[in-house]
Amino acid sequence: MRQPSSGPVAGVLLAAGRGTRMGRPKQLAALHGVPLVRHAALALAEGGFDLLLATVPPGEVGEGVRAALADLPFTFAENPDPARGLAGSFRVAASALPAGLGAAHFALADMPLLTGRVHARLLAAFRETGAALVLAEYGDLGSEAVRAPPHLFRADLLPALRVLPDADHGPRTLLRQCAKEAVTLRFPAALLADVDTPEDLARLEGAG
Repeated sequence: MRQPSSGPVAGVLLAAGRGTRMGRPKQLAALHGVPLVRHAALALAEGGFDLLLATVPPGEVGEGVRAALADLPFTFAENPDPARGLAGSFRVAASALPAGLGAAHFALADMPLLTGRVHARLLAAFRETGAALVLAEYGDLGSEAVRAPPHLFRADLLPALRVLPDADHGPRTLLRQCAKEAVTLRFPAALLADVDTPEDLARLEGAG
């Protein structure tokens, strides 16, 4: 039987990607005049987490991300080799988190439509159940759901995140292995929008 959890929970923003399909650092691409990474960071900061961490790339782009979040209560961990993929950012973040956490909740910098309420609902589900995983899926009534971040991992799963193989795009294998221990919440399909290309960005600008 699952037990409620009262341990501190970290909100983690993975913002060290290269943005190759965008043709430029997508974290700093502006949506309605605000960098994408700041949209995501503001929502995460509203989620009620006990501490906030962002992974950033090295060099000028990383400095730009730090500047975009300078007034928010984030600490930063540098991913020295973003080319190795999303698994590398999970490893860097999980290794940078302090001891004594109850869980860590991971969000992406390129999903600007997520709100603080989404993050808060996943956090509340963890508080209520102590589940090993709390996952989000997206889909409207009667449609097939798509699972996508944010993902919340209980602290006993964090060691596995520290050793994710590059070939595993993020924690897919871990999610499959622990699927029976997961609590999953469903959200409207529209919130799933992410930004990978200039066309994606233009579409969101037009929709706003």
